[in-house]
Amino acid sequence: MALNFNQYATEANTFLKEYAEEMNLKDNPDKAGRILSAILHGLREIISVEESLQLVAQLPMFLKAVYVNGWTIKTKKDKIKHMEQFIDLVRSFDGVTSIYDFGSNEIAEHYIQTTFFLLRKYISPGEMQDIRNELPKNLKNMIFDSLFF
Repeated sequence: MALNFNQYATEANTFLKEYAEEMNLKDNPDKAGRILSAILHGLREIISVEESLQLVAQLPMFLKAVYVNGWTIKTKKDKIKHMEQFIDLVRSFDGVTSIYDFGSNEIAEHYIQTTFFLLRKYISPGEMQDIRNELPKNLKNMIFDSLFF
């Protein structure tokens, strides 16, 4: 199988454009990309390695690259039990731009739910349910609401 990097780039740019529009960041795709990356990196820190690998298997190449970029597999996961803790974790992956990118917790939560809603395009309902099942009780809604509404 030949690698077609131009096709991956085209798919990535198309997705990022759609993602930025859904996030009301149409004029700022760089910010949208940072937000997407931070949310995916936050997710991989709280689900098991096995679940991460099952998730990655369903993602298109450009999202696989975003998900695994900088990944160091930890045997001990962070104890994230509430949305505020998850938002703080996501912000930590965004670095110095997190104050600008995520603003309030309400905006950050909207971005998280919108991200999972848009990922439905690539991730099967069964896999979304598996991920949701691994989340702490108080974080399940970030996928449940996005998946069914």
